[in-house]
Amino acid sequence: MTDTALPTSSTDLLDVPTGRRIVTAIPGPKSQALQERRRKVVPPGVHSALPVYIDRAHGALLVDVDGNSFIDLGAGIGVTTIGHTVGPVVEAAKGQLDSFLHTLFTITPYESYVRVAELLAEHTPGDFEKRSMLINSGAEAVENGVKIARKYTGRRAIAVLEHAYHGRTSLTMAMNYKAMPYGTGYGPFPGDIYHAPSSYPYHDGLSGPEAAARTITYLEKHIGATDLAALVVEPIQGEGGFMVPAEGFLPALQEWATANGVVMIADEIQSGMGRTGTYFASEHFGWVPDMVLSAKGIAGGLPLAAVTGRAEIMDASQPGGLGGTFGGNPVATSAAVAVFELLGEENLLAEAGRIEKRLKAGLSAIAERYDIIGDIRGIGAMVAIELVEPGTGDSTKKPNAAAVTKLAAYAAQNGVLILTAGTYGNVLRFLPSLAITDDQLDEALGVLADGFATL
Repeated sequence: MTDTALPTSSTDLLDVPTGRRIVTAIPGPKSQALQERRRKVVPPGVHSALPVYIDRAHGALLVDVDGNSFIDLGAGIGVTTIGHTVGPVVEAAKGQLDSFLHTLFTITPYESYVRVAELLAEHTPGDFEKRSMLINSGAEAVENGVKIARKYTGRRAIAVLEHAYHGRTSLTMAMNYKAMPYGTGYGPFPGDIYHAPSSYPYHDGLSGPEAAARTITYLEKHIGATDLAALVVEPIQGEGGFMVPAEGFLPALQEWATANGVVMIADEIQSGMGRTGTYFASEHFGWVPDMVLSAKGIAGGLPLAAVTGRAEIMDASQPGGLGGTFGGNPVATSAAVAVFELLGEENLLAEAGRIEKRLKAGLSAIAERYDIIGDIRGIGAMVAIELVEPGTGDSTKKPNAAAVTKLAAYAAQNGVLILTAGTYGNVLRFLPSLAITDDQLDEALGVLADGFATL
């Protein structure tokens, strides 16, 4: 992809370069001054991975207040999937700003909310009748998905998988696998949440059917199918470390869930909206879930999330039982319509395959030189490497979190933003936007290779 492949906006008139540009220390003096102001008014719990303050952005580039330019391999943790400040999305939001900002859909509705629901019905897996409700965030989508599943089934228990991440609300903290930093000290948490074994091929070596059988045994023995309302699963686990399940794992779980009246929910908050080369990652696995949760990339950077499910499940809630003051804000829904149109018209889904091929080739070349890269995995523009201690890759696979921390810091100092992940903190995850160019990917991989050389 070239820098002009996507429709542009007025942001292009600003000084946004095409690659890295480091002109000060990182963070620079203006960012440091802002950080001092921040410390006086923002609690430390609201932590920033890289305290450089952004002034403008376009495509796959971030420019801070000091004029430093960064290749963005994080995309706001998967939010700006189609790129920063893409013209039609910006224009759609601007157009809505001139009309009205808020009415509350549950008081006086508007067309763009309905249009987003139509697009979700069209593009989420399954050809059955569907309904969608719109809310503000991923965690809110999870909360409502659980709420709706309990209402439909009349059951109490919720199951999630090991290494899962679902949010920072009280319920979703209970659903997360890793306590620190998301849940430590914030309890007590809601009960009736169970953590079942997941499919983690690099570590468990199980086939999809074998892993599914293990998960199902846990669900039947520790909970009981008749008490289980929902099984919530990320098709590719995000914060857990981009684990791609073994083939057959997800369809086998769905078959069991359907047979037992359990609502199986796909948490596609990070993996959806074109990031893996399909609208939703579930499609790669032949999985048709009962409900799909979307957020992050759905509105190009504006806050929006959705719960989309089978009509009979979604219709179980009484009038007034679902909603929220800002859910489906008209500016965000207008942007979301533009995002769907871009994914369909600009052949952006194919860009995910290009990115995967480029990333995996570059990472494989680095892995040939450094045995601490134990695994390279992912689909589309959702790729990760798991780092292990030297000499342990084929045996204990001991996590190497220290190397991940050093590599992320080195990359940041040299103009590349890379995110970390993993239950044990030993995963580097790559979430570039679909607008990133081959040259930018190669430049970022070069920085990463230099970082490995410093370890």
